[in-house]
Amino acid sequence: KHIQELYEYNGWANARILDAATRLTADEFIKDLGSSYRSIRDTLAHIMSAEWIWLMRWKGVSPKEMLASSDFPSILLLRKRWAEVEQEQAEFILRVTQELLEAMISYTNTRGERWTYPLGQMMQHVVNHSTYHRGQVITMLRQLGAAPVATDFLLFQDARSGLAV
Repeated sequence: KHIQELYEYNGWANARILDAATRLTADEFIKDLGSSYRSIRDTLAHIMSAEWIWLMRWKGVSPKEMLASSDFPSILLLRKRWAEVEQEQAEFILRVTQELLEAMISYTNTRGERWTYPLGQMMQHVVNHSTYHRGQVITMLRQLGAAPVATDFLLFQDARSGLAV
């Protein structure tokens, strides 16, 4: 239940950020703003790619590389691929049991290193990772003069309860 709620929050917060990015011009979307992943496009593609690569790892597949941000020249293409990833995540999460959350999962990262963690910790890591990089996107949106986007977990709870957000 907790994991499902975290991923519902993650999807909600991602959607808010993507909605804000949709209002950017094509040039603003790819503009180098000096962040760790340079542009809003590159940072969003990194978040989505990380969510995808971890999902693959949970399923026993260890991709050798992340998805390339250059494969997503527009926000529409990025959103389309992200929706597919989120659908696969949701289907996976529906099958997750407490026993599976505690199961040790091994994978090989993109540098060829072998790691093993409980699935539940991996799943929490992904949401935490996405939250971190969404914060970077919010900063870049502000640099471009866009309105700030609120993605707090408690605002998500308010939205679920029908309160104004």
